[in-house]
Amino acid sequence: MNEFSHKITAWYKQNHRSLPWRETADPYAIWLSEVILQQTRVDQGLAYYQRFVSQWPDVLSLSQASEQEVLKLWQGLGYYSRARNLLTTAKMIVNNFDGAFPADYKQLLSLKGVGKYTAAAVGSIAFGLPNAVVDGNVMRVLSRVFGVQEAIDASDGIKKIETLANTLLDKENPGLHNQALMEFGALHCVPASPDCMSCIFNHMCIANQKGLVGQLPFKQKKITLRVRYLNYFICTYKQGEDCFVALKIRTSGDIWKGLYDFPLIETSEEVEIEFLINNNAFLDWTNNRNFTLSKVSDLQKHQLTHQTLFARFFHLRFHEPIAVDTKNGISLVCENSMNDYPFPRLIDRYLQNIDLINC
Repeated sequence: MNEFSHKITAWYKQNHRSLPWRETADPYAIWLSEVILQQTRVDQGLAYYQRFVSQWPDVLSLSQASEQEVLKLWQGLGYYSRARNLLTTAKMIVNNFDGAFPADYKQLLSLKGVGKYTAAAVGSIAFGLPNAVVDGNVMRVLSRVFGVQEAIDASDGIKKIETLANTLLDKENPGLHNQALMEFGALHCVPASPDCMSCIFNHMCIANQKGLVGQLPFKQKKITLRVRYLNYFICTYKQGEDCFVALKIRTSGDIWKGLYDFPLIETSEEVEIEFLINNNAFLDWTNNRNFTLSKVSDLQKHQLTHQTLFARFFHLRFHEPIAVDTKNGISLVCENSMNDYPFPRLIDRYLQNIDLINC
């Protein structure tokens, strides 16, 4: 074992967090945790992991779930393609691998949504495969300790980090080594203001010696944020004792595929209700039906990685049946059953902060 691997695993044994997926070699549990923790903090992802394992304790039970059920349990985590890929992969494992995770790196890579990182994590931890994981934490630690100044979002930088990670990997205990390196980046070699004085690598860390800790890892690309204004219409109609709400399923080609929201008109800037109700799209699906504007929300801000969303909710109470156009994915849902539908965090948060929609 090289000095780096020895130090990182010794640190891990003393400092790692106790987490349920670290107490098992079950590839299902490890895979599930890795998918959930992509773009998600451990403290947030843990509750989702526990709910998924409780609902679907193995890959067979997950494969039999519906997409709506999976998206509903995933609600609030974001990056919903991960949830859809979970279901697709579960079906692939049942149908193509007799219900058992493949103990082969290339076969793991063939699974939907499983890239190099996830394949290496599942393979090394569950099966002892000698493949190094490379995630954001690993890139940060290796860039700093070994002074890698190539951009980690460019091919040369990625290749250099991957080569370095595989060279340092303890081939006898790859799972332990990989978990230790990721944990060290998550807990000690953090993005901002790491405690370099007490670092186990402070004597050999090039970034620390050259004053580059704040500059590494280096990225050449800057994120360009797209700003969108979403004008939502919460359309209700009362029939007997029941209140019906118009919901719209989101389709491919945009964020939140497979989730539900409300009919909307998107604009490039903030607009008034008069502009919206004279919009052709609004006139098409309301078809001049009689309604009352009962409430207008404040502007709600919702931040995604590459998008800033501003949403306003217009509550429309219809006095005659709402026209439903299935071609546009709009359907009428009883208010009492809305909890069965998966919503984006933006919608769910708004609904949680208001009283009943009411007709």
